[in-house]
Amino acid sequence: MSSRRNFLKGLTFSSMLGAGSFFMPQKLFGKPEKSKKHLLQEGSTLLFQGDSITDALRNKKKEDIPNHAYSMGVGYAGLTAATLLYDNAGRKIRIFNRGISGNKVYQLAERWDKDCLDLKPDYLSILIGVNDIWHTLSGRYDGTVEKYRNDYDALLKRTLKALPDVRLIICEPFVLRTGAVNDKWFPEFDHYRAAAKSIAGKYKATFVPFQAAFNAALEYAPPEYWTADGVHPTLAGSELMRREWLKFLPQ
Repeated sequence: MSSRRNFLKGLTFSSMLGAGSFFMPQKLFGKPEKSKKHLLQEGSTLLFQGDSITDALRNKKKEDIPNHAYSMGVGYAGLTAATLLYDNAGRKIRIFNRGISGNKVYQLAERWDKDCLDLKPDYLSILIGVNDIWHTLSGRYDGTVEKYRNDYDALLKRTLKALPDVRLIICEPFVLRTGAVNDKWFPEFDHYRAAAKSIAGKYKATFVPFQAAFNAALEYAPPEYWTADGVHPTLAGSELMRREWLKFLPQ
């Protein structure tokens, strides 16, 4: 009961309503904990990059406007940006989202000058990999974990050559067994996860272990509560990602 109670403290009111679950009265939680500030360097730029999980229906016509609500999308990037902008009020930070639905690593590379290097981010967060395997399973792409690793490695080499001081944040690709995700994904998908972690270690990047967070959440609600199709997070899943990402914010 203790672990369950602590987990429920971590769920926001909005995430519980958004997934159609239950509402626990605030009095059961006791006094609210003091808010921890998540600070970025003053005047710095943060860029979120990736596929549809990062894209999250963002308005691409507004993408050149930093900190714009519509340009951030409705997923974890938008929720995380909201927290960071609140905590860094007056520090003149800029946040962009350039995730594009369906992207694989090589497609990031094709647009990297415009959608990354030209923005000169001080913090660069990348979540990529699920399409590299998903589109292979569906016959739309001829990919392997070796290609994923090599493409990712080349992308980060290129990035650090142009931006040697950038703080890299590599997010672990994740899935849950529901919707589009079945036994055909495994154990190959685990190799993609391991490749992302290995690359993060090679480049001394911060690594955000999303899969472990989602696995732990299954103790409290089924997979479809956190991600409707096994890949794309629900509102509650996006909130879980926001909290996990902020735990690993580079100092």
